[in-house]
Amino acid sequence: MHNSLMMQLIGEFIGTAFVVLLGDGVCAAVNLKKSKANGAGWIAIALGWGLAVTLSVYFVSWLSPGHFNPAVTIAMATAGKFAWSSVLPYIIAQVAGAFVGAVMVWLTYYPHWAETTDQELILGTFSTEPAIRNYFWNFFAEVVGTFIFIYGLLAFTKANIPANLNPILAGLLIVGCVFSVGGITGYAINPARDFGPRLAHQLLPIANKGKSDWAYSWVPVVGPIVGGLLAALLFKAIA
Repeated sequence: MHNSLMMQLIGEFIGTAFVVLLGDGVCAAVNLKKSKANGAGWIAIALGWGLAVTLSVYFVSWLSPGHFNPAVTIAMATAGKFAWSSVLPYIIAQVAGAFVGAVMVWLTYYPHWAETTDQELILGTFSTEPAIRNYFWNFFAEVVGTFIFIYGLLAFTKANIPANLNPILAGLLIVGCVFSVGGITGYAINPARDFGPRLAHQLLPIANKGKSDWAYSWVPVVGPIVGGLLAALLFKAIA
């Protein structure tokens, strides 16, 4: 049994902040000019995000279940594994944590923004963008990617896996999905991870930044929620 709701929310806030700091941090390392990791590519980003999630779950495992993701929280409630009354507070804590994590990335890489003139790379450090802009297929890709991720998480609850290994498996699941289906949209699979940093991009005085692309922002919010709901419904029907 986890702590009181307040302690869980603190865990979700801190954990999501770490996820974005480490995850968007690797995007900054790869994207920004004069970073020693500049140009390291998609493999570095995939591994970096997988490690970001695994480590962040361990960081707050004694505080909260480590959702860090509204799509996960909603799916777990749909599957009967989480209280609906806690869903909205969790989402608020997750979005706030993601915003703070993005601010920390901006501060940590502060001198590099002025050296980077590509506005798309700067936005891509904070939030996701599609490789080919087609709202229907971008949405479909986020639904499929999140379905795989959340069905995997739910399936792990039925496997004979020691609880302390679940964060490692979650990270590996993310790495596998990023490699396989992430190249289409950047693989948000997490409304908080995209919305919080996109809001930070909008509000922060980032050197050389362009627009925050709010026209696309609904895709990495609605797509993951739909994908997670479908995964939860399938799991509930067959489990």
